[in-house]
This record gives sequence, C-alpha cells and structure tokens, in this order.
Amino acid sequence: MSSNSMDSAQISVAEMAKRARASSRHLARLSNDGRNEVLTAAAKAIESGAQSILDSNERDCRAAEPLLESRKMSAAMFARLRVTAKGIEDMAARVRDVARLPDPLGRRLKTTELDDDLVLSKETCPLGVVGIVFESRPDVVPQVASLALKSGNALLLKGGAEARHTNETLVGLWRGCLKDFSSAQTDAVQLLHTRSDVMELLTLERDVDLVIPRGSREFVEFVARNSRVPVLGHGEGICHVYVDRAADVVKALRITLDSKTQYPAACNAAETLLVHEGIAQRFLPSVVAELKAAGVEVRGCSKTVALLGIQDIRPAKEEDWVTEYSDRILSIKVVSDFNEAIAHIQRYGSRHTETIVTEDAEAARKFMEEVDAAGVFHNASTRFADGFRYGLGAELGISTSKLHARGPVGLEGLTTYKYKLFGDGHIVAEYSSGTRRFKHVASAG
Repeated sequence: MSSNSMDSAQISVAEMAKRARASSRHLARLSNDGRNEVLTAAAKAIESGAQSILDSNERDCRAAEPLLESRKMSAAMFARLRVTAKGIEDMAARVRDVARLPDPLGRRLKTTELDDDLVLSKETCPLGVVGIVFESRPDVVPQVASLALKSGNALLLKGGAEARHTNETLVGLWRGCLKDFSSAQTDAVQLLHTRSDVMELLTLERDVDLVIPRGSREFVEFVARNSRVPVLGHGEGICHVYVDRAADVVKALRITLDSKTQYPAACNAAETLLVHEGIAQRFLPSVVAELKAAGVEVRGCSKTVALLGIQDIRPAKEEDWVTEYSDRILSIKVVSDFNEAIAHIQRYGSRHTETIVTEDAEAARKFMEEVDAAGVFHNASTRFADGFRYGLGAELGISTSKLHARGPVGLEGLTTYKYKLFGDGHIVAEYSSGTRRFKHVASAG
C-alpha cells in the first residue's frame, strides 16, 4: 500500500484539503527553476518505477476483465485503463515537456500608473488547490500533477475504482519525489478513494479553489449541481466532421478516418459525419467502405440509407445525434446545404470541437466564425484538440465553458491573477476632494 493510501485512510478529506492548501503556499514560493527540478526528478521516478506501475496496472486489468466480458465495461474504457511500457515512456516525456514550458507565475499582464508613485500591476498567480475527478486513464495522474506543480497548485485526485492500484502507485511515486525535496510540499498531490470522498470534496469551498470533473455528461452535471466549489469541465464530446460540397475527397477521407479511428475513446473523436448532398454520391461509398474496413459500425439517416443500402449501415435514430459513443461507431447525416449543417451542429453539438472539410474559402470562413465551440477547425482532424498538440505540454481536460478557460486546459487555466498596488502614502480622500487627480497611464506587461 502506498504512503498516500495509509495517510488518506487516517484523515478526513477536509484535513487533506487543509494540508493541500499548506503545500500549495509552499509551492507558490518556489522559483521556476525549483519547480522544474522537482518535475525532472518526477519524470525519472516514473521511469525507474516502470515495473511497479506495470504490475499495479496488470492487477487492475485482471480485475476489470470480468466487467469487460459481461459488458459492464466497454472495450474503449478497458483500452484507456491499460498502461504499456511505451505509455510510461510517454508519461515521463510529457512531464519533461511541462518542465520546459515558460514560467506561468508572476507574469505582469498589465501596468497602470494611477498617479505619481502610485502604480498598479496585474500579475499571474496560482489558483491554490484543485480537485480533479476522472475515470479509467491512469496517465491523467502525471499529466495533471506536472501541470499543477509547474503552476504552483496542489491537487486532490479521485480516479475511477477500476484504476485504483495503478493510480496509487503513480501518486505514491509522485509524493515520494516531492518529499525528497521538502516534506512541506509532500501533500501537494493526494489521492481520494470513494464517492463519499468526492461528495465531501464538493463542500470544501474554503480550502478547494476549483473542481474539474472528467467523465460522462451526467457525472459532470451532477458535480456542477452539487458543488459549492467552482466547477470547470465538459460533459461530453459530440464532435462533428462536416464534408462540404467543395471538399477535396481525399482530404475528407483522411480527416474522417483519423477523427473517428485514431483513438475512438477520446472525447475529441468524431461522433457524427455531416455530408453535403452535392458530394454525397461521390464521397459516401468510399468513406463507409474505409470505415467498415477499420471496424467502425455506421449508422445513417434516411438519405444515407437510400444511397448506400440497408445492408451496409444501420438506420440512425434521434438518440444517435446526441450520443457520445467513445467507440468504433459513427453516425452519418446527409444535409441539403451549409446552413443545415450549421443548424445540426448548433442543435446537437457539445461545443467541444467541430471541423469543416472544404476548398471553399468563404464557406470555411463562415464555419469558423459561426460555429460556437471551444475548437473550430478547417481541413484538419478533430483529434488535434489536445493540450499536448496545442503546445501546452499536457492538459487537465477540455473545457466547453466560456468562463476562465476554454478548450484544452493547460498551465494558463491553472492560474488566475492578482492586482498589486505600490504607493507612497497615498490616500483616497485626496482624490475624492479633488486635491489630486488620477493619471491612468496604462502599459501592457
């Protein structure tokens, strides 16, 4: 049993949050070089602990096999649970990627000279303590831990029960690394274990600054309804590929296949393919053949069925347009024009990621401007919606909210800002009486 398991069994979630708060204050005082030194050591700890990670993951996978066989766990979720030697190398590499990023703290965003010797600056600072609730994917642990450490934040993590042993091992390695540098920052990463722990976490508004749920729409909505702590997250990823009348068919095939099959379990995988009727007869037979060869089940609207024949696809139902399959299933709808495609996305999309395939510059411009989503792409796979691919090093998740952070949440999403005012005995009464007047001379940074 890891040190985190023994500690958390003896203390309440409220006490864990207080310890996290204390550790976050310590982290915030570390220099960027100091935080990077810890991150580098954490990457080495992951590599040296590879066998213990694999052994723990094997225990989790063996325990999950009956759930997979009884279909209580999907193949996609089981795939997210599995950790490989290559996956461990990637974990360590992502931690080093975060260490190489610029320091997100203490950046001066704006300076305003209010008056002589009265200067106001706006500077970035950590949020403090962040709670993250996620399922299946153990690689979330080093991703979010590295981002939190780099940005001076402490973490309270709750993973799915199916990944319990793997998560405990990863958190234990991380805490051991933190402790080697300073016992004061050991509690910067802690692991919760039960649903009741999560419910208690949601009540701790004085010691937890943000909760990020990663899971089903129902789960995220439940957290948002029941939390006294601010919540940042996305409920689901219903992403669309729209193949316009003026699309290049070869590009459309590549983009559709990549968006659906490169990693079907990801939230940025495409769930619906919209095809302009002007290109449907040329495009649909080829793309469906490619999809079926890749093991994808295709569900189509009445126009799609009429064009391809019922033997090739299943008729789509209304529920298909609102379902995040997270699996090798894709729904297809033939639309009469550009406006119908936009209307479908507005009605059924989750504001996650949408892409248009077209050689028509005006259609692309309208799509990019009119579609309301965290990511809007032209001639590119939806799978590019990712913190690492955006150059953020890693990500805590993808936010479809419009407040604080949107899209892949990296270091910037883990910082806020404070105003610092430097004066020399200034008092407001002099300005209220008219004795002195504000200058308000602003400059960026």
